[in-house]
Amino acid sequence: VQLQASGGGLVQAGGSLRLSCAASKRTSSMYVMGWFRQVPGLEREFVASVWSHLKTYTDSVKGRFTISRDNAKNTVSLQMNSLKPEDTAVYYCAAKPRGSSEYVYWGQGTQVTVSS
Repeated sequence: VQLQASGGGLVQAGGSLRLSCAASKRTSSMYVMGWFRQVPGLEREFVASVWSHLKTYTDSVKGRFTISRDNAKNTVSLQMNSLKPEDTAVYYCAAKPRGSSEYVYWGQGTQVTVSS
């Protein structure tokens, strides 16, 4: 599975961005799709994931970020609202087979910068 992320950019605090990730093949019932982020010098951090109707978020983004997937288009999106400077990072989309403990497919990162 090849993943292509897009939608990053520069936004002021309190603003919104929508990230999208296109998969090269059908992923609907076979893969868990996720978003991660990484700040230089720090470990990559889980942000959100979706499989079927099950959505999971890290605590710091709950109520502000929404993950969704369009199975017909093989895409997964991350709507980010009420952005904070601490959300600044490179965001990555990823996929893992259902039941796997590790994400095995990764897209290239997209930079999100939130100015104060």
